[in-house]
Amino acid sequence: MAIESDADRAIYLDTADFGVTVTKADATTFSAIWDLRFVLIQPNGLSVGYESAEPRLMARTSDVSSLSHGDTLTIQSVSYVLRGIEPDNLGMTTLLMEEASV
Repeated sequence: MAIESDADRAIYLDTADFGVTVTKADATTFSAIWDLRFVLIQPNGLSVGYESAEPRLMARTSDVSSLSHGDTLTIQSVSYVLRGIEPDNLGMTTLLMEEASV
């Protein structure tokens, strides 16, 4: 059971502070924390790999419960495809994104 309410979680996502506005395909919006997480990719377990960044969002579960894999979201004028949905079962969900092909 989560200690904070949905309204409490919204404070952390405020676009005046840390949050960004995310636009869904139906033109509705929600606020989320935008992050580019460092990833080291080592194909086939090789000791040599390459570095990349994994775009991800953290949002209130109530704002993103209608989203599905493959949905398109726009963040700061860039389109992304939703590749992963990771609810924490405490009211927040992490969305793993991939930049959409042009």
